Amino acid sequence: MVVRELIGVYDADATLWGELSYWVGARLGQRHCSLCDITHGLFAEKSQWRECKSQLPVTFVTYHRNDQPDDVRTAIAGRLPAIVARTDDGVQMFVEPAELEVCHGDPEALRALLTARLASQ
Repeated sequence: MVVRELIGVYDADATLWGELSYWVGARLGQRHCSLCDITHGLFAEKSQWRECKSQLPVTFVTYHRNDQPDDVRTAIAGRLPAIVARTDDGVQMFVEPAELEVCHGDPEALRALLTARLASQ
């Protein structure tokens, strides 16, 4: 299997209300997305994540749960947040929600996981 692209999907919506709702809920301890914790700080994408992402051997793009492509939505089947791989054979689950949780918000931990998994393909 050759991975052409990695696609992360946040457990949040890409609307003004969705973003605001998630931000407030996260601050109050009522909402949580481990992929958001890895890629974003309080208001913007983490510079450490941008650096880690640039070191990956394939493109990494993100979507929110309400704007993900249909083939990605099918592969994830509601298991959010998650990362899928677009391959010549279609879209396949690549990193499960529990695996993102284990990264504890650390971009380098996710980069290491992705790099190791890509090397084993």
